[in-house]
Amino acid sequence: MTLLALGINHKTAPVALREKVAFTPDSLVAALASLKSVEGVNESVIVSTCNRTELYVNTQDDTGEKILRWLSDFHHLDEQEIAKNSYLLAQDDAVKHIMRVASGLDSLILGEPQILGQVKQAFGDAKHSGMISSEFDKLFQHTFSVAKRVRSETDIGVNAVSVAYAAVQLAKHIFAELPKRSVLLVGAGETIELVAQHLKEQGVKRLAVANRTVARAEALAEKLDASVYTLSQVPEHLHEFDIVISSTASQLPLIGKGMVEKALKQRKNTPMFLVDLAVPRDIESEVNELGDAYLYTVDDLQHIVQKNLENREQAALEAQKLIDEQASHYMSWKQSQQSIDLVKQYRQKGMLHRDDIVEKAKAQLEEGKSADLVIEEMAYKLTNALLHPTTLALREAARHDDPALSRWMGQALDLSDDPSDENK
Repeated sequence: MTLLALGINHKTAPVALREKVAFTPDSLVAALASLKSVEGVNESVIVSTCNRTELYVNTQDDTGEKILRWLSDFHHLDEQEIAKNSYLLAQDDAVKHIMRVASGLDSLILGEPQILGQVKQAFGDAKHSGMISSEFDKLFQHTFSVAKRVRSETDIGVNAVSVAYAAVQLAKHIFAELPKRSVLLVGAGETIELVAQHLKEQGVKRLAVANRTVARAEALAEKLDASVYTLSQVPEHLHEFDIVISSTASQLPLIGKGMVEKALKQRKNTPMFLVDLAVPRDIESEVNELGDAYLYTVDDLQHIVQKNLENREQAALEAQKLIDEQASHYMSWKQSQQSIDLVKQYRQKGMLHRDDIVEKAKAQLEEGKSADLVIEEMAYKLTNALLHPTTLALREAARHDDPALSRWMGQALDLSDDPSDENK
């Protein structure tokens, strides 16, 4: 059996193709059942996210042609289009890849933690569908352990590498108890939604959304259990908030120095943290002149993000060393399992030969044949049956100049010097 990883991700294909090969939660069940029917497939796991679709398969088809054909047929796509936008990895390369994926080293945002949960979910779905047996169970449990070690033993997930996350991390540094702080989000676009998501994860309870279009603000506020304001209401409510994060498409500043100065007086000079993620700016730069106002722009955050990315890239090198080491351990285990299976098969075959020869010898004795002749013939046949495949293997090793097999055979001969020692 060969372990294969066939995949399409953000590095190899545009979003238009990634959308076509993605599996929905509903289609995944049918896909696993369909994949199970492919000849030679023993185990499989399908990982499908917005940035990747990957098939991990334990199969007799080491070319991957059947898996590629299955993927194109299932989604009714051109096989060549998938082939030129995908990657196929085998054995230890496939093992290293799934470990990299689960550890966040292959993600669009280096070190992002969500992918580990997605891989765990994919494994659970495959197990529920009967597509997991001992080998894949060992592989994925080991992968989860490696991913956990990568996060605990390196700095891969320590620093913020998105502007939205960096804004929230800065707020945490300024306010020791972030959940107790009140936050005003100005705007309701994708960036503000990401900020809101990070704030909720940090346990912030009081949130408000102000936007030019109230309906859009209400849609976001409903997800956050937040209050809603129009932009014209911001001046009268600004003093209520410890943190203000703004990202709109306005061509002129929405929050000026005078507005913030008035709010600070109402707050009795309690500090206020402001983050302007907009270009052009939403908050006048002169706000920084106020003693209790801490204003950061998108440029300030980009510098933080760039430095953190460099730190993560260094951590990724450390993580890769750990992954290489652990992938090697898994492949050694897999090889040992294959060796055990070969030994079992070899012994079973030897016993079948023995039983067949003994039965024939008994029949000859019952026919009155000389016991000495029967024993001699039985010994000859049994020795020949056991030595024939070994002799062929030795000749093949000599022909290919295989020192490992020759050395193993030498050890085997040493062990067989004393036939009375059954423990050998």
